[in-house]
Amino acid sequence: MPPIRVAIADDQVLFRKGMMAIVNGFEGLQITLEADNGRMLLDALATANPRPDVVLLDLSMPELNGVETTKLIHKSYSNLKIIILSVYGEDRFVTHLMDLGVNAYLFKNVEPLEVERAIRAVVEKGFYFNEAFLTAMRNRMLVKKPRRLLTEDLPATLTARETEVLDLICKQLTAPEIAERLCLSIRTVDGHRANLLEKTGARNTAGLVLFAIKTHLLDPSDLL
Repeated sequence: MPPIRVAIADDQVLFRKGMMAIVNGFEGLQITLEADNGRMLLDALATANPRPDVVLLDLSMPELNGVETTKLIHKSYSNLKIIILSVYGEDRFVTHLMDLGVNAYLFKNVEPLEVERAIRAVVEKGFYFNEAFLTAMRNRMLVKKPRRLLTEDLPATLTARETEVLDLICKQLTAPEIAERLCLSIRTVDGHRANLLEKTGARNTAGLVLFAIKTHLLDPSDLL
């Protein structure tokens, strides 16, 4: 089985080199690309062969920060999973980046093993939400003024099967596991997922889970 290829973009050399050593020490994970900033990362991705599966992306970088880099990656490399690494713990930073379509948000003080878990989870399941993120999500939902969202009526437009698939995605089952649970083909599950993405406007699986949380189909505490 080929290793999971990981890229890292961070302007702090000591942190970047340390993270590279940590990730390369995990079985089946390999850093294949490093960059000082978002611009260098995008330039490197343009010629990378094969391309990375996951990028560890610093939020605050010169030339092109993590937010702008995330937007450009989505345009050109939609299959590339993005894990934000940041010192910013404010709820608004966390939820804003998740709304942009990143697959995980980790604070830079997490344990190395959590980085490994996050990398494997975003490759296998499309998202990794830890307690820090879910707490931020709950806090934002509590303090934001109630307002009618375009998505409020969307749950009613989902078919019974789409709702089942969404529920199992939120329970962190992979497509093959969902197919087995519902006695469907993987292709059919992928079709339901595509329909869910189109109906909800989500960018990826992480976005589908956010949709479920925001429309109260899922309690964030259920993911812990």
